[in-house]
Amino acid sequence: MDSTLTDHHPRRRITLALMPIPAKALATCIIMVLAIGMLGALGQIVVHDIIPTFFSQAGNDDTASQARDGQAGMDHSAPATSKLDRGDLFADLSTVEKKTVKPFYQQEQFVWTLKWTHIHLFGMSMIFIFVGAITIWLDVGSALRTWLVVLPFIGVLVDILAMWLKAFVSPAFFWLHVPGGGLFAGIFAYVSLRAIWEMWLKPKH
Repeated sequence: MDSTLTDHHPRRRITLALMPIPAKALATCIIMVLAIGMLGALGQIVVHDIIPTFFSQAGNDDTASQARDGQAGMDHSAPATSKLDRGDLFADLSTVEKKTVKPFYQQEQFVWTLKWTHIHLFGMSMIFIFVGAITIWLDVGSALRTWLVVLPFIGVLVDILAMWLKAFVSPAFFWLHVPGGGLFAGIFAYVSLRAIWEMWLKPKH
């Protein structure tokens, strides 16, 4: 009889709404801190890419480069960049400067890109490990939760790939940041808002 009841009335899955207040507080703090970090990343994109592209004066390469290379100026290990290497959204590929032929692994650009992308990969992966842990407890279907866990990591890999392609193939690959970054940013926003709603705003039945 007990087994029959169990089959017809499965045990309710624990979700964010059913968690104790300390667990909800922890999840909320994680979301808020990561959201601030995401806003900082968005600000970096605006300063380094959007402003130099749309608001710098044509022909004033030095002024435009300051916006893109602000951090590079503080990090002397970063490679010197030209207007095209700055990540402009509308790079003129016909004027790409010819560089001295060297094995790619000896180029300063390679060392800098390797350093930046491995830090970026570890950092973004840790963010979505935390976000994935919160996603697991959302009150949505198993298939949706699985996609919400996996897709941000795919977005991060696409974003990393864009860094390498625009550095060594063509500045036009900057546009690959759009689907990569948009994927993990969009899912982060959805999971965060959904989690806050479930924990604190969802009506209790």
